[in-house]
Amino acid sequence: MNPYTIPLSRNVKQALLMAADFMMLALAAWLALNILGISIEGKSDQVLISSVIAIITSVLVFYKIGLYRTILLYMGVSAGSIVCQGISVAAILFGIVYYLVLEPEIVNHATIPIYWMMSLVFVGGSRFVAKLALQSLIENFRPKQPVIIYGAGSSGMQLVVALQNGNQYLPVAFVDDSHHIVGSILHGIRVYTPSALSELVKTYSVTQILLAIPSASHAERKEILNKLEHLPVHVKTVPELFDMRSGKFHVDEVRDIDIEDLLGRDIVPPDPDLMSACIKGKSVMVTGAAGSIGSELCRQILGLSPAKLVILDSFEFGLYDIEHELLTLRDSLQGKSEFETEVVAVLGNTCNRNLMEVLLQRFKIKTVYHAAAYKQVPMVEKNVIEGAFNNILGTAVAALAANKYGVENFVLISTDKAVRPTNVMGATKRFAEQVLQALAGMKGHTCFSMVRFGNVLGSSGSVVPLFRKQISQGGPVTVTHPEVTRYFMTVEEAAQLVIQAGSMASGGDVFVLDMHDPIKIVDLARKMIHLMGYNIKDEKSYDGQIAIEYTGLRPGEKLFEELLIGESVTGTEHPKIMRAEEDFLPWNELEPMLSDLESACQRLDLETIRQLLIKAVVGFNPESLKDDLFWPSQNNASVTIAKSTSTGSVSVKAAVAKVTPLHKR
Repeated sequence: MNPYTIPLSRNVKQALLMAADFMMLALAAWLALNILGISIEGKSDQVLISSVIAIITSVLVFYKIGLYRTILLYMGVSAGSIVCQGISVAAILFGIVYYLVLEPEIVNHATIPIYWMMSLVFVGGSRFVAKLALQSLIENFRPKQPVIIYGAGSSGMQLVVALQNGNQYLPVAFVDDSHHIVGSILHGIRVYTPSALSELVKTYSVTQILLAIPSASHAERKEILNKLEHLPVHVKTVPELFDMRSGKFHVDEVRDIDIEDLLGRDIVPPDPDLMSACIKGKSVMVTGAAGSIGSELCRQILGLSPAKLVILDSFEFGLYDIEHELLTLRDSLQGKSEFETEVVAVLGNTCNRNLMEVLLQRFKIKTVYHAAAYKQVPMVEKNVIEGAFNNILGTAVAALAANKYGVENFVLISTDKAVRPTNVMGATKRFAEQVLQALAGMKGHTCFSMVRFGNVLGSSGSVVPLFRKQISQGGPVTVTHPEVTRYFMTVEEAAQLVIQAGSMASGGDVFVLDMHDPIKIVDLARKMIHLMGYNIKDEKSYDGQIAIEYTGLRPGEKLFEELLIGESVTGTEHPKIMRAEEDFLPWNELEPMLSDLESACQRLDLETIRQLLIKAVVGFNPESLKDDLFWPSQNNASVTIAKSTSTGSVSVKAAVAKVTPLHKR
């Protein structure tokens, strides 16, 4: 039980309030009659009885209009309106008694207005005083955490009211960049300039600042966060305006700042025509639909009115989760979409040729977004065979099936790690890119393209949630190298740009997304530590709370990522999408390499896989694949390589045999 909770039933509390209102209305009636010196001699009993009846009726009216359902602690404007309505009814009832009982010659018309004002002061004022007393009692039993609200606009106003009625935060000051409201008092709280922040933090012992600027751009937020970074406070924010309007979040649901605010990158509004060109009214497939980029592609696609959306993934729970989300989203879009999209969830792998062909044929797929891939660099370094099998052969099988069954557009989701790769994951993705470029060169049925970009914020394996978890646990924050830099983009923007890029493809296009400026990972770590209210512990500051530790580059990891292999790059009709011209191996050279790669994967023959990657991918030349379990060494010299010649379910050679003659048509 809370220390400030009165242990009485709701009915008892209502009865006590009704009794109190009866006495206050009676006092207001007595004062209204006596202030003006009205004589009621000879009528006192009649006036008394009539007044009691009028007051009892008034209290019953109060009950009927819901005045006693309002909790004193949370009384607001609506409760004040109910009080005014009830008092007005009480004044009318008292006026009826007053004019009926007393003779006209002794009636004073000012009596009723005086009664109305007295009743309002007693009934409404008592509730206001009781609310203040309860709030004071609560604060004494449960002290609130003092906070500063940055932003005195409408969101800031809503936030301060919500927090004042809550139990966690006590707003002590507003801070705003608008000079015309500085010095004003809003909801009892003064508005200051940002220059006063340091003094305010010290004066009120503030440990948190809440950003109430949901309409600000990411660039504006970044500028504000730069002002706050040096302060020993935890910076949090209120939800975006869209999330509040849609009911997804409430204004008082403060949370940690979004990482995109630190980057200061604003999204270019998508072009509706480019977004819908390959999707509206068509059957669309997304492979790797349970992944970070795949699931966001599904959300974006569903809002563009496809006739069917086929989602494919080998991760059972992830597929179940995104299917449930998409069905819920589809139901919410009813009446807003031209098509009742059929959502089909398929558990499977793109390496299964028969499965891919049946799906493309049965659902008459016209657009494929191929996001299925193993993307974690260290994991693929330790599992080269499966990485090559899935990333290269899976792409080849899907692309060949698409070409065979009349898919109009096939878009590969690639990565900046495919540029001059130093790791197996990057090499397999560059190999996969070349498969599509070579198939495009054969002028088949399908328009093949690929979209290359860097790290996606919030994706599985992203440094941001890892850093946040490490900071909340007291550190240390682990960074591989002090000079390592990466490109970052939000998953929403990446998905939008992928869809738009695919719509601009003419065949064999390598689209490169504008990732803005790369940032140092250690700088990102420092900003997150400061804005979560901690100081960095290092040789310069031993009293800091969170240390940064350098763990060394992981196998295959590069200090700097690139987006272009060559120098030939041109713009497109979209300011954030570029088109690169890059060399690739022709299909007559890739075809036998794919067959050899398939056989090597079946035999667990790492050396052959290494040689094929070196041959196909310019610049990739590892001396060994020593991090893989199956690489021969002194520790696993007893491992024997299987000699099976089975081609399994991939059967690239069989699929190629049916496609190769295309260039002769």
